[in-house]
Amino acid sequence: ALRPLPATAFQFAQWKRAKPNIDYHVEFDGHYYSVPYALAGQAVELRITASSIECFAAGRRVAVHARSPRYGAFTTLTEHMPASHQAHRQWSPGKLIAWGATVGPHTEQVVSHQLERMPHPEQGYRACLGLMRLGRQYGNERLEAAATRAVTLGAMRYRNVAPILKSGLDRAPLPTPTPTAASQTELALPTVHENLRGARYYH
Repeated sequence: ALRPLPATAFQFAQWKRAKPNIDYHVEFDGHYYSVPYALAGQAVELRITASSIECFAAGRRVAVHARSPRYGAFTTLTEHMPASHQAHRQWSPGKLIAWGATVGPHTEQVVSHQLERMPHPEQGYRACLGLMRLGRQYGNERLEAAATRAVTLGAMRYRNVAPILKSGLDRAPLPTPTPTAASQTELALPTVHENLRGARYYH
């Protein structure tokens, strides 16, 4: 009874089975935590405490994170990323968008679309770096023209912009919008006419 107390206080923990998504993150309470990318799609176990999230695979701890209350956000460790993603680590969404703005407003809009459409922004980095390669290959002026066409057509993915440049469509005139039937009817109706009596006639 007189033995010293444990060096660390007892910490209540709960366990949960999980399966990392293709982006090598597991979800708990709406937040996403990274695990080594090789474990994507495999069953793992989470040990959850008030302050931490631990991930175990085959009884071995493979990841530990501070627990985060940020719903919909990601906690990612560089060592969990594949080499191709680690190479992108020098970039951030802000830097990529700022680069797009130096090319032109439509390129900036296309870059933002790559990052916003993905659940994890880093999944859009490859497309953004692809846009950079297109800028080096064709020049920023043509890239901005292609981005303008892509935004006009509502096709703002990298796989839409690249064929525009390859086929030379960035140099073609932009398609003019066809007026709708409603707008044609409005244009056909006169605003003032001697046979139009107006609302006051009926009072």
